[in-house]
Amino acid sequence: MKSKDLQNIVLSKYQNGDTPKKNFRDLNGGIGLRTIKRRCQMILQSGSITLSSPPGCPCLARTKGNLRKIKREKFANWIRTNFLKKVTMRILFSDENFFDIDGVHNSQNDRVWTIDRADADKNGGIKQKRNFSQKVMVSLGACSKGVTPLVILDEGTIDHAVYIEKVLPVALKYGNRVFGSDWVFQQDGPKPHSHHLTQQWCRDNFPSFIGKDRWPPNSPDLNPLDYSIWDEFVNIINWNKVQSKTTLIQQIKSSF
Repeated sequence: MKSKDLQNIVLSKYQNGDTPKKNFRDLNGGIGLRTIKRRCQMILQSGSITLSSPPGCPCLARTKGNLRKIKREKFANWIRTNFLKKVTMRILFSDENFFDIDGVHNSQNDRVWTIDRADADKNGGIKQKRNFSQKVMVSLGACSKGVTPLVILDEGTIDHAVYIEKVLPVALKYGNRVFGSDWVFQQDGPKPHSHHLTQQWCRDNFPSFIGKDRWPPNSPDLNPLDYSIWDEFVNIINWNKVQSKTTLIQQIKSSF
């Protein structure tokens, strides 16, 4: 039953002499006793039930799906407002990727299409990996003018301090050299990037940058390193010569 219908019933029954408690019993819990008492008080004072707004709590978009949708819409509107096509040509994209001595395998993108499991295994369906395989992290930037110098971080996972000391200055120097003072730095959202000291360094040094709340997660197609450049780089490396971390670093440098 609609709220307006319940209001009319309460009004009619109260005018016929029914008490709030009798109203509550007759409506079988369709409306709360306290609400009925408030409605009856309105009738007593003004002769009618007048609400300044519809009853009940306002509808709020609080589900995760709705919140993500709202965030995406805000991001799209922000992009349309702040980034004309000519501006996108002055964005320096950045990314990091792990390389280990067993090669680089992306389980999401590397697929083998065959008729059965045995044929798949024969054609590369199984990737052999050593326990505790040695690896390095490589940082790279790319833009319409080319790519930045490689930054090889052989200590593996990095924190914000290493990122600020070794990665960001390389991007800053390259961006200033190819674009002058009018360009935008992009980075995604890992903790070393989103750390407040990293964000402050970017604000203090880059002409402009896309902050941690602006770059959408899980959007590899927005970054040329994710959807193209890393794969091309991996295919150039001669993996037969990679036997240790030292030879891995040598091959990464010689293939760049």
